[in-house]
Amino acid sequence: MLWERVHVECYSGYKVNERPVAVFFQDQRREIAEILDRWYEGGLDSSRPALYYFKVQTSEGQLFLLRYDPLFDKWFLHDLSLMN
Repeated sequence: MLWERVHVECYSGYKVNERPVAVFFQDQRREIAEILDRWYEGGLDSSRPALYYFKVQTSEGQLFLLRYDPLFDKWFLHDLSLMN
């Protein structure tokens, strides 16, 4: 799976970067219309820091998988249209 480093605008409520609201991809700001799914992996073991995943749909209908690494405060994107 190919992951591309991206900038993501987030809503921060009870925690920082609680959920994504827009992503900058291919020099365009794409607003997130819906979070279709979310999950995390790791975190219970100190050798595997938590990674947070969001399957999102943009207002243009594009599907992306976003991954947030809070240890380094970095977001990555996988374009799900590449899987077809």
